[in-house]
Amino acid sequence: MYTSGSTGKPKGIAHGTAGYLVHTGLTARHAFDLHPGDVVWCTADPAWITGHTYTVYGPLLAGATTVIYEGILSAPDWDRAWDIVARHRPQVLYTTPTLVRAWIRHGETGLRQRDLSSLRLLASVGEPINPSVWRWFREVVGAGRTPVVDTWWQTEAGAAMIFPFPYATPAKPGSASLPFFGVEPALVGPDGREVVGEGSGQLVIKRPWPGMLLGIWNNPQRYRATYWETIPGYFLTGDTARRDTDGYLWVLGRADDVIKVNGHRLGTAEIEGAIIAHPAVAESAVVGLPDEHVGEAVLAFVVLKSGSAPDDATRAGIIREIETQVGKLARPREIRFLDSLPKNRSGKILRRLLREYAITGKISGDTSTLDDSTSLPQAAPTALRGGTRDTSTLDESMALQPSAQST
Repeated sequence: MYTSGSTGKPKGIAHGTAGYLVHTGLTARHAFDLHPGDVVWCTADPAWITGHTYTVYGPLLAGATTVIYEGILSAPDWDRAWDIVARHRPQVLYTTPTLVRAWIRHGETGLRQRDLSSLRLLASVGEPINPSVWRWFREVVGAGRTPVVDTWWQTEAGAAMIFPFPYATPAKPGSASLPFFGVEPALVGPDGREVVGEGSGQLVIKRPWPGMLLGIWNNPQRYRATYWETIPGYFLTGDTARRDTDGYLWVLGRADDVIKVNGHRLGTAEIEGAIIAHPAVAESAVVGLPDEHVGEAVLAFVVLKSGSAPDDATRAGIIREIETQVGKLARPREIRFLDSLPKNRSGKILRRLLREYAITGKISGDTSTLDDSTSLPQAAPTALRGGTRDTSTLDESMALQPSAQST
């Protein structure tokens, strides 16, 4: 099962049969409270690991019926998903935060005209879900009565690893919560030592689990180097996370999704979360651009909700949210408003492409998973678009000038 290609170099993840099916069957029952006769709709394509595990094997192992939709959920319009729910009456809807944000962007009118009362559980996968998106999902789609199960796992894991038990684990919007049976995650700090108690660091796994990958197809050396050699004794997931005082885990995104501004490491997920908190914003993606003065400058791509204007007031409001929630160092050098963000067919935003295209106007590496390239011309360098550089977001009072340590 190949990874999404968000790094530009897809890996063929090899899974076994018995362990994968045990992990898949158990998590399908526990994460989604599945019973024989239930109907499940996982919006993921079966060519993606989530569709493989929870569109095909998980529901069938639980004796449930699975809904498979071939096509995109924006055709003929964005009410397509609600037509499917109203017609096929699933009890479980499992989807991505990216798709939820698209539904938010296109409004609630069509949604509220359909009967979604069959839904008893909502779930998300693929990336951290912002608290405001979590709340909208539950209050609007779930009518305020369904649990939202935010699952953390990856192609290498085979099936869900960290998630709240529905109706049992107290919810914290935005947190993947607690590990599944037998899964032992840990956080490792910059010094290579395990973080005990509250704190943050690289997310690693300390012991084997049934659905774990057996290797990378035809590349054992890459398998060892990618997962085992960076932090010896631990399986490296490639994500960062923090643990709160209650032991809940908050996945912050990929470890390489970090922007270094004047020596300070800023997580892109944290900045994006602040941007999405603005009531006019549907989606956002943040990348770092090389800057001779501060190392990297923040460039924000923003997709607005239908009816919202990309004007100075909106831009100023977004900046206020970033400064309030993250700090002035995270203030973007530029905000670019797009009609859509480039994603793969699993719904993951391809930030690598945004950064490369914003700098060079070109893209390289594997792009076979790119769902729609129409948004990329809007993300091109300002010079390539025939305009002048937007400096309206520059904060003259902050450290966009050479720091005292610069040479």
